[in-house]
Amino acid sequence: MQRTIAKSRWYRLIPIVFITYSLAYLDRANYGFGAAGGLAEDLHISAATSSLLGSLFFLGYFFFQVPGAHYAENKSAKKLIFWSLILWGGLASATGIVSNIQWLMVIRFLLGVVESAVMPSMLVFLSHWFTKEERSRANTFLILGNPATVLWMSILSGYLIEAVGWRWMFIAEGVPAIIWAFIWWKLVNDEPKEAKWLTDEEKQQLQAQLEREQQELTPVKNYSQAFRSKTVILLSLQYALWSIGVYGFVMWLPSIIHAAPNMDIVKTGWLSSVPYVLAIIFMFAASYYSDKLLNRTIFVWPFLLVGAITFYASYMIGTSHFWISFFLLVVAGAAMYAPYGPFFAIIPEILPRNVAGGAMALINSMGALGSFVGSYIVGYLNGATGGFGASYIFMAGSLFFAAIFTMMAVKGQQSLKKKHVPEQWEVHQAHK
Repeated sequence: MQRTIAKSRWYRLIPIVFITYSLAYLDRANYGFGAAGGLAEDLHISAATSSLLGSLFFLGYFFFQVPGAHYAENKSAKKLIFWSLILWGGLASATGIVSNIQWLMVIRFLLGVVESAVMPSMLVFLSHWFTKEERSRANTFLILGNPATVLWMSILSGYLIEAVGWRWMFIAEGVPAIIWAFIWWKLVNDEPKEAKWLTDEEKQQLQAQLEREQQELTPVKNYSQAFRSKTVILLSLQYALWSIGVYGFVMWLPSIIHAAPNMDIVKTGWLSSVPYVLAIIFMFAASYYSDKLLNRTIFVWPFLLVGAITFYASYMIGTSHFWISFFLLVVAGAAMYAPYGPFFAIIPEILPRNVAGGAMALINSMGALGSFVGSYIVGYLNGATGGFGASYIFMAGSLFFAAIFTMMAVKGQQSLKKKHVPEQWEVHQAHK
């Protein structure tokens, strides 16, 4: 019964969620192509400064996660994302018209501030619409906007830079977010009870199921209590390390490929898209079986371990065997993306709604901090060593320790559930 409640949610909401996050990811990830396609050369940006510019986004992204999630949970995710779409589209387009490094730094930081609300707000939004048995798949369709966008953005950006230059590439890829804001506003509702396209029976069934899931959770008074949870702390550290690998990979893969012999920007675009094809397949498989088995963590740490191993193997093989090394990078990229859906389904299943959004925002903000560190240090290592070997080892090591922290968090989560179930059962019986 739970799986058949209001099937229309999937084809009405998921495409909208996917496109919205896809546009957000487009306007953050295309900086790597702009840098490789002439931005750094035209503005006389050094390798170290380019790394700082690429990572400033994540510094802005770090500070405003929890306030965004709080507003989305207590006010309106719909309204917050509407204004975010307009602002990030404008800032992304403004990247194409700047003429000095100082303004570019301001724009990159503000772009991070504006986009910081998107991920936690979307996760809150989905938790209001999809049940426990659906949440990993719903999260995966959201986060699928990440690799799917990089896939087509890699190809499109390469052609746009070749045809009209990096400035018009930024402008052309920023405007769609502004247009989409008004489509978003027209098509979504914050809660199922507001949706005119659901029947009264569907609304009642869905609301009853979501409320039952909340009643099964141990009450948590406030953010302070939730943030002190061992599981939340461990997952925050894990996500920071995980993000070092992911965003070091996303930001610098074009430059790594572009450095190969006889490689132009169009070929770089096509090859940069390949890891994300496999990532999409892995993400669907991991989320499907995670929901089917209702087991989240077993679909997280093994993938991160595979990512760490293939990263290191790619480094060991080296550039003298480019295609073997590239194949291992493809596997590493896919393995890093696969666990996102199951990972973000963990928190709403152990914390109640009043604090779950904030906890997910805290974890995501630590991911942003890891992204800042990852994109900056990878760029610094590339510039300081004149190659990519040191950054490979750095990203591989980060992924390895992310897998370790995940396994530690699993034990914390399991013991938390075992400890709280009897207590929650007594409260439920007394209420009855």
